[in-house]
Amino acid sequence: MPERPMVVFDVNETLLDLDSLHPTFNRIFNDPAALRLWFANLITYSEALTLSGAYVPFTDIGGAVLRMLAATRNITISGADSAELTDRFATMPPHPEVPAALRRLHDHGFRLFTLTDNTLEISKRQLERAGVIDLFERRFSVDATVRRHKPAPEAYHTVAGALEVEPGDICLIACHVWDTIGAVAAGWQAALILREGNAPLDVGPQPNYVGQDLDAIADQLIERYGAHGPDHM
Repeated sequence: MPERPMVVFDVNETLLDLDSLHPTFNRIFNDPAALRLWFANLITYSEALTLSGAYVPFTDIGGAVLRMLAATRNITISGADSAELTDRFATMPPHPEVPAALRRLHDHGFRLFTLTDNTLEISKRQLERAGVIDLFERRFSVDATVRRHKPAPEAYHTVAGALEVEPGDICLIACHVWDTIGAVAAGWQAALILREGNAPLDVGPQPNYVGQDLDAIADQLIERYGAHGPDHM
């Protein structure tokens, strides 16, 4: 039986429901497409800043993108608007299958970690609110380490170094193709969850596993690496 990989999770949208932010965006923009446009631009500019050699915390980029998007529509963002978005972002609920699927992986001997562009403070609030923080052995944030947003190679290399394992002994689970591309390019395994609005890209590094939700990915990992209980305790 092959050795189980350490499993590292992306957090935003992969584990937590981004659509819970819709009320804030609907109130401000009165446009059902505004949330996805904001998030796509948040990722674009986090990557643009990283490629330019500049570092800005993820939540600060999110606030700036919110103001930028509003400016294109002659809308003014108030301090209360920004505070509401920050609070909702920090308290997004988990997708329905996530808590049980995480526990199932944990109970089958997989060691679980997170890697996020968020600060550790925001990540802590998110995972505590979701009721799953106890399942993760350690949480990694680019803000606390390399200060380069994913999919910069350094984000993945730093985690492998901290865990003292070979890159191929880690599997990233994410619902964003840009993240799985970064992980596979860094030598990791990767699993792509096909959350709504996300689909495979048929060029570039490909994920090892693809599934509709975390249950489907967990099924594939347990089938491949054995359905026995923990062996790391």
